[in-house]
Amino acid sequence: MSRFYVVLDEQKDWSPYYPSQDVVSFDEYLETAGRDGGERVRVVNLCRSYRYLGTGYYCSLLAEARGHNVIPSVKTLSEMERKTLSAIQWQGVAPELKKLHDGEAGEQRRLMCWFGECLDSQYAAFCKAIFEYFPCPLIELTLEFKDGWHIKKLQAVGLKALKTAEEQEAFASRFESFSSKMWRKPPARKSFRYDLAILTDPKEKLPPSDGVALRKFIKAAAQLGISAELITRKDYGRLAEYDGLFIRETTSVDHHTYRFAKKAESEGLVVMDDSQSILRCTNKIYLADLLRSNKVPVPRTEFLRRNKAGELERLVESLGLPMVLKVPDGAFSKGVVKVETWEELQAESERLLEKSALLLAQEFMYTDYDWRIGVIDGKPLYACRYYMVHNHWQIYKHGSSRSQSGGFDTMPTYEAPKKVLEAAVKACKLIGNGFYGVDLKQKGGQVVVIEVNDNPSIDSGVEDKFMGDGLYKAVMEVFLQRMETRGR
Repeated sequence: MSRFYVVLDEQKDWSPYYPSQDVVSFDEYLETAGRDGGERVRVVNLCRSYRYLGTGYYCSLLAEARGHNVIPSVKTLSEMERKTLSAIQWQGVAPELKKLHDGEAGEQRRLMCWFGECLDSQYAAFCKAIFEYFPCPLIELTLEFKDGWHIKKLQAVGLKALKTAEEQEAFASRFESFSSKMWRKPPARKSFRYDLAILTDPKEKLPPSDGVALRKFIKAAAQLGISAELITRKDYGRLAEYDGLFIRETTSVDHHTYRFAKKAESEGLVVMDDSQSILRCTNKIYLADLLRSNKVPVPRTEFLRRNKAGELERLVESLGLPMVLKVPDGAFSKGVVKVETWEELQAESERLLEKSALLLAQEFMYTDYDWRIGVIDGKPLYACRYYMVHNHWQIYKHGSSRSQSGGFDTMPTYEAPKKVLEAAVKACKLIGNGFYGVDLKQKGGQVVVIEVNDNPSIDSGVEDKFMGDGLYKAVMEVFLQRMETRGR
């Protein structure tokens, strides 16, 4: 169960807006100490002044002392006081300022931002960048034009700073979408114990889960008392509203999925997959070295370095031809090539080394299929065989117009070979206790781990072919268990 508070200096400050039992005065919030009964509490601090040792400052300070998730945080308020405007200017905000239409020398413009939005659409991207840098409900800015727009003044403000009915109406609309949980009727709020955000990209061509699978995750969560909701990258500022984050889009370290994981972890959410797993799994160089160093069976593997004499000769002597070259951060077989001749090795290594200082080179092991073992919380969950595309050596074949994939078999884990399961679990223990998909090859009595995916595919009719809806429930049960034990 979770609670929600909007804290103001006085209740009358909320008079222009829809009444709610969740709106409390600062004095009332002071008196709530120890009354949350272990519930997760979220606080939107809308006090009039955030100056050091003012009511707004103390509201955020006490919220953090009580283990409540509060916006703005003390860290945000402190950085708004300490950061120079020039530092703010260039840390992620400058590109958006450059896009604004030129003004006249010395011209100034006042701008009010609420949860990353404002009245004037030309400043939309700029306000969003400011909010991501300083997550604060209300920010007042003054811009000045001097050979380009610069931030002259920036400060967190309270509700009283909204002077016009138009500003108040826009704030109320954005506030409702930012935290829709506040406006639920009490019976609906009591029907769920926890809230889960499922991060997706509706435009992703090869997402980890299709629409049917996502709906099944949401249904399974509801059966366990978890309200699951699909979010996208634009909902970054809303993460503190939730108890957990389930990433269902392809991850990368240099990507918003990694930033979402780090942000959610800092807010105390249960996260799958966590930032450490993303870091360890998405770079094949790191993963290969980790597996080899810990005696996990892998194909014969070498690292190919840029601009080092004799590298290609060394690889051919060690691995032979054909061999497989991989860029460190490829996914769904992208950035993976097979080279069969010396000429192909020269051409492909030169092309791929333009993107990375290191490549992974592995012996070529052809099999009719790859094993995929799903592992969650250190235990095997499902087992699949993914077959190679017809007349191709991989389970995916990417063309200019479309991508192809081979067939599959799904079975209970007890039907998978013991050596395959053991190798999968051993590999995952080196990564963490999240949700992983381990790709393995089996050739005769030899079993090797190809890679560990931190965000494994769960598509309807494929990975759930044997377990059905039980697969989705099993994943949600792990979320539930972790949400219940969090903070103990």
